[in-house]
Parts: sequence; structure tokens; C-alpha cells
Amino acid sequence: MNASSMCVSCIISKQEKLIRQYSDETRKSEYMHRILEIFYRHGQTQSAPWIAEQINLLYEEFWGAAEDFAEQKRRYNQLLLDMESGIERQIQSAGDPFKECIKYVCAANYIDFSAVEHVDEQTFEKLLEKAKHECVSDEEYLQFRRDLEQARELVYLTDNCGEIVLDKVFIRHIREEFPRLRITAIVRGEDVINDATMEDAREVGLTDIVPCIGNGNAAPGTVIKRLSEEAKRVLFSADVIISKGQGNFESLYGEGLNPYYLFLCKCELFVQRFGLARYESVFAREERIRVV
Repeated sequence: MNASSMCVSCIISKQEKLIRQYSDETRKSEYMHRILEIFYRHGQTQSAPWIAEQINLLYEEFWGAAEDFAEQKRRYNQLLLDMESGIERQIQSAGDPFKECIKYVCAANYIDFSAVEHVDEQTFEKLLEKAKHECVSDEEYLQFRRDLEQARELVYLTDNCGEIVLDKVFIRHIREEFPRLRITAIVRGEDVINDATMEDAREVGLTDIVPCIGNGNAAPGTVIKRLSEEAKRVLFSADVIISKGQGNFESLYGEGLNPYYLFLCKCELFVQRFGLARYESVFAREERIRVV
């Protein structure tokens, strides 16, 4: 999916705010013009995650290493690990625990330092509390179960730190419901914002329950042409793909893989695309999604 005009505007605005701390106005102007050049050359043919990776590389060229989110990532990973048993009890108390998992993994997609300007624990906890009252389409859910029953290989594309704990919970339930299904989780291959990497997968125990691989790059999404050969092979051999987060949606939609997307509509663009309120969730296979 090519970057929309709103994505272009949002990325440029965030970059301008990011470099306000620097005093060299000539260099700042050159940097912003180089960003505009990236959009001029690629904005109508590439996805926002692909463009974001190019801008991150440009930032490092001009200003050095980007902000280190390691401490925040550890904090949110630990926060969710501390909450895991309580959330699991909530899931188990539901009439259909497997279906209940979908509500919680969507709610956890809030932890996104790129799409959410000020992530805070109070808002997140409110979204988790609200998750139990959310609705999952019965038709979509039944089709999801049928697809999993018929599948042999499932790939689960993770998104952010913290929420990867609930990805683990969901994957554990998938294994219990469909024990013959082979599951592989794919994380980002390099650090980018607060996206989950192999370090996060090990930290939260995801690597203890399913094979996990990095995707070979630092794009904040799943950009097929940037994937490692291993990640590409695993992804294209899957019978079912679960794709978490807005960045994965933006990079995969229209690429012919037909994943099941799970995410929150966190920014104005996604609110408009899906006609939903902010922080409402989407759970659907691509073939049944109509993007405005």
C-alpha cells in the first residue's frame, strides 16, 4: 500500500519536530529537503514503513543514532509480564477463551510509540478493561477457525514491545486449540522505535513456546522486498498469516498474501479508512476488508 497524503504530512511533521533540538538551521533545512526528495522519488510507489526506514537511515547520517527505546521497551515488556496472569484469568473466565484472546491482543496494539504521540499506562489499562466488552464478528471468527483447522503452517507477524506478551498468550491458545499447526513468529530484524525484536521475544518467553525469527531489516512493518531470504521463505509457505499492527497492514495490504489483520485504529488515517472511532479494533482477513 503506497503512502497516503496523510502519511506524508504526518511523517514530515514528526521529523521537523524531532530536529528542533538542533541549532544548525542550514543543516536542518538540508535534512528536511532530503526527506522531501525521498517522498518525491518514492512516495507514490512505496509504503509508509519502507519510507520510514529510509528516513531513519537519513537521520543517522545527519544526526547520529536515533533515540534509544531500550529502557521503555523493557518497562512495557515487564508491565505486561506482570499483568499476564491476570489477563489470562480474564480470558479463561470468558465463554469462549480463544475468541476472547482476539479482543486483548487488539487492545494491546495501543503500545505504539510511532502512531500514538503519548503512550501512557493509564490509557492502556483502560483499553484492556474495555477489551472484554468489545465485539468480534462471529462470521469472521468462524472463518478464522475454519482456516486454522485446515492449515498446516501459521506465521504470526508481531508488532510492538509489551503487546508481544499478549501475542504469546494468543499463540499459546492457538497451539492448544490446533495442536497440529506449526507456528512461527516473525519479529523485526533490527531495532526500530519500540517494535519487537528477537531480544523482546526472548525477554517475554515467546521463544520458549514457538520458533521465532527476525525479518532481516529495520522497517517498521513487513516490507516484502526488504525481508531476509529465511523470513520470505517462511512467510510465503504459510497457509495462514496473522499480521499485528498498523505498520504491517500498510506494508502488506495488496501484496497478495491475504493475512488476517489485527490492530487498533490509532491515528486519524486509520479512523477514516475504516470508519471507526479511535482505538476501535479491526480483525479481518484482507479479502474481506474494504479500504476507503
